[in-house]
Amino acid sequence: MIEGHGDDTYKYHHIKCDFSSNICVHSSHQALMDHLAAHPEMVSHYPEPEAWSLERMIAKHHDIEPKQVIVTSGATEAIYLIAQTFGRQPVIPTPTFSEYEDACRLFPCSAEKTDTNSGNGESNQMLWLCNPNNPTGEVYDQLYINRKMAEYGLVVLDLSYENYTDAFVMSPRWGCRIPYSIQIHSMTKTYGVPGLRLGYITAHESLTRQIRKHLRPWSVSSLAIEAGKFLLQHDELICKPDLQEARRLAVNLAQIPGIEVTPSQTNFMLCRMAHHTAAELKDYLAYNHQMLIRDASNFRGLTPQHFRIASQTPPENDALVDAINLFITSRNE
Repeated sequence: MIEGHGDDTYKYHHIKCDFSSNICVHSSHQALMDHLAAHPEMVSHYPEPEAWSLERMIAKHHDIEPKQVIVTSGATEAIYLIAQTFGRQPVIPTPTFSEYEDACRLFPCSAEKTDTNSGNGESNQMLWLCNPNNPTGEVYDQLYINRKMAEYGLVVLDLSYENYTDAFVMSPRWGCRIPYSIQIHSMTKTYGVPGLRLGYITAHESLTRQIRKHLRPWSVSSLAIEAGKFLLQHDELICKPDLQEARRLAVNLAQIPGIEVTPSQTNFMLCRMAHHTAAELKDYLAYNHQMLIRDASNFRGLTPQHFRIASQTPPENDALVDAINLFITSRNE
């Protein structure tokens, strides 16, 4: 899906507060920008065909082998690489991130072309789980994931929001021991740098070996590789959402007549209006309050009444609640 994601501020020229993107905001990237500015020569040379140097650093960071890591141009490239490599019949719970379905549609089922070790279930099926899930903020319990790994030939765990929850999420070290599970990670979200497009896959070597056959040369830029190496050495730059504030926001939103909030274990939450559409609310907030929310109606399984928001600072969250209250009140008069 090219259009329809959050953070579409490019469509507006006056947004002051962006609730539409799940990525942590208000963190400083000055140290990273200063570091990259000190290495302008990188733009004059091709990057590594595959980001080997960064893969080695990630492997050391997680105490796994470099051959179990594949760096990608964002988590989205990882999704498309996995779909292309394994081409299995997808099983995708809804609602969830749309790119799983789009990637699997682009590379239709042809399970006979792979030699992946399978679990105890159907070897031609591949289950995609976003954990924590976008847009609901739900975190799948490990017992549930273990059951699913026994049911399906291959389980893909998109852990892009693994740092956005205090719930337990499987570690790469554990995941790499399982020959029928693939994990996707997003440095974009971990460090709040969506413009860099930087992610990686961790998996058992029997899986990464097959995925590498489909890598495009130079897909990760020199600047992104250098940024990744810098960020791995600076844990203080990791995004840490204020989950307590997110829970306060959820409670306040749920008190607005006609607003239903889905329980979330992250900084973002899915909401539904009883009598109005998300498109109407989005336009009202953008043009009257300079706020942007995510119209979630294009997630499969949701309705025109669904929208998603990510918690910001307490004053900004309070302003959003007041603005939505005004919208509901003005429409009900």
